Amino acid sequence: MAAAGRRRVTIKHVAREALVSTQTVSRVINERPDVAPETRQRVLDVIERLSYKPSALARSLIRQRSHTLGVVTAGLQYMGPARTLNGITAKAEELGYTLLLEELADFAYRDVEHILDNLLARQVDGIIWAVQEAGDNREAFTTLLDDFPVPIVFLTMHEVPGWHIITFDNYLGGRLATEHLLAHGHRCIGHIMGPATWWEARERRRGWEEAMHAAGLPAADGHCAQGNWSSAQGEQAFARLHQQFPEMTAVFVANDQMALGVLNHAHRHGIRVPEDLAVVGFDGLPEAAYFWPPLSTVYHNQSELGCRAVSQIADLVEVVEAAEAPRAQVTWLQPELVVRASSGGPLSNPA
Repeated sequence: MAAAGRRRVTIKHVAREALVSTQTVSRVINERPDVAPETRQRVLDVIERLSYKPSALARSLIRQRSHTLGVVTAGLQYMGPARTLNGITAKAEELGYTLLLEELADFAYRDVEHILDNLLARQVDGIIWAVQEAGDNREAFTTLLDDFPVPIVFLTMHEVPGWHIITFDNYLGGRLATEHLLAHGHRCIGHIMGPATWWEARERRRGWEEAMHAAGLPAADGHCAQGNWSSAQGEQAFARLHQQFPEMTAVFVANDQMALGVLNHAHRHGIRVPEDLAVVGFDGLPEAAYFWPPLSTVYHNQSELGCRAVSQIADLVEVVEAAEAPRAQVTWLQPELVVRASSGGPLSNPA
């Protein structure tokens, strides 16, 4: 077969064709500054012409890097964490990183030192902690991060000085949803929140509360019910909320999966959406456009969250490699409202 006789191009072939030493080719591959511009370009031209692909192992030995990232996640049965992981894997492949994945049994996992030690023992260049903040599952890091040897980026949590964090503005999302319903004339707006131990759920509720208060309207405990992010729990929470808050004409639901449960309950009990009850969800699942009626939702791109995490870790690794002190930062990603028929918008929402 033709493939069997294909010769693998090595760094020596590139050096010979470019009339330079193998050390010079290595410097070009590793983006060292001590190469003349014309020489660099000649080597790059040869690399492209010969379709040379440097050995990942050789590059890691030269730069004392593994080109491997540790990723810690949990709750992959939920859409959000799964879509975030999808973004992480896509960006890691683009940037040439291998991933070591650790999935925690639950969000309340506290033995983080064991996980971190395992990842460090496998020579990861950095760690993405993609576990949502729930309860006190961040407390162990307050002492572990002192002089930690590799950078860590945390996803979806509150701001902590000195930590690298990428998160969505869940509070703003809650306000966008509630203000949309207020603009449509609703004054009795309920809320179905996620588990109160989750920071994201509390932020979305805070957005609902403050939008109601800004409009001079109550946001009492009796106007809110709690679910666990699932469609079944969303339906049960709505049944309780509808009983305790019968004046309700609109509801902001903290995720699209629970909103599906709301729509199901409304249909089975003769509650017309949006005529009797306007509904807005949160997350922006692609499937939400195919609920009936199509669901208005607060969209945040969870795949982009994962991509941004890998990009930031890659930048931090370069900073550490240059023996510089990385500057901690919090990156806030902004949500946007998608209006569909469930809240009185258009019947369809073409992409």
